[in-house]
Amino acid sequence: MAAIDTGTNDLIADLDSGVLTITLNRPDARNAMSDDMNQALARTLADAEFNPDVKVVVLTGAGKGFCAGGDVKGMNSRNDGGGPGLGIDAAIHRQRVNQRATAGKLFKMPKPTLAALPGAAAGAGLGLALACDLRIMASSAIMTTAFAKVGFSGDYGGTYFLTQLVGSAKAREMYYLSDRIDAQEALRLGLTNWVCEFDELAAKTREIALRLANGPTIAYRYMKENLNRAMAGDWDDCLDLEATHHVHCGQTADHKEAARAFVEKREPVFTGR
Repeated sequence: MAAIDTGTNDLIADLDSGVLTITLNRPDARNAMSDDMNQALARTLADAEFNPDVKVVVLTGAGKGFCAGGDVKGMNSRNDGGGPGLGIDAAIHRQRVNQRATAGKLFKMPKPTLAALPGAAAGAGLGLALACDLRIMASSAIMTTAFAKVGFSGDYGGTYFLTQLVGSAKAREMYYLSDRIDAQEALRLGLTNWVCEFDELAAKTREIALRLANGPTIAYRYMKENLNRAMAGDWDDCLDLEATHHVHCGQTADHKEAARAFVEKREPVFTGR
C-alpha cells in the first residue's frame, strides 16, 4: 500500500493493487467539506484520472460518517463577518469550478468510482456519493438532501443524479422535505447497490473494488462513456457510440484474452491493453 500526500490531513489517500482509496478525514465534523478538503480532493482526482496505476477510485469517510456536506459552522462564521468573503460573481465561479473538479470528475473520469458510506451522506456529501458509479452503504447509514433545513437550493449535482435515479417526483420530495432515507429504503429506490453491516463495510468495499481493478480497464472506460451519454442522449447517437466502442474493444488484448479464457474454461487475466 502506498500512501499519497494530499497536502492536508482533511483528506487521506492510498493506492493498493490498483485501488485508490480516498478518505474524507474530518470525523469530528462528520467529514464536512472544508476548503482544504475540496482542493485536495480535486487535485487527487485529477491525478487519478491519468495515473495508469489507478484502476478504480473508492471514496469514503473516516469514522462513522461519509460526508455531512458543507461546513455549516464555517458558513455561519463567514455570514457573521468572521471570514473573508467573495463577490457574488467570483463566488459562483469558484463553486462551479469546485463542483466540476470533484463531483464532476467522479462522474466523468473514465474509470469506475465507488462510494462507501459508513454513515450519513448529506447535502453536498450526498452529491459526491451519487456522482460515483456505484454505492455501498452500512446498514446504519442514511442519505438526506438536507438543503431545505439550511436554506440552500442544493449543489454538487444532487438534483441531476437524484432525478436520474429516482425520477422527478421523488427527487422533488427528497429536496423539499429533506427527510432521512435509511439504507434499506435507499436500496429499494436504487440509490445504493449494496447494504451490509458496518463492521463488514471495509471488506465488502475492498472485494468489489478489487473485482473492478482486475477487470477490463478499456472496456470499463467505454462502458462508462456509453452509460453517461445514454442518460441524456439520442437513441441513434447511443447506438452509434456503442457500435464504435464495441468494435474498438474487440481489437484489444483484453478481449482476445477473455475469448481464449472462455474457450479454455478459466478466468481471464486482464492487462488493460
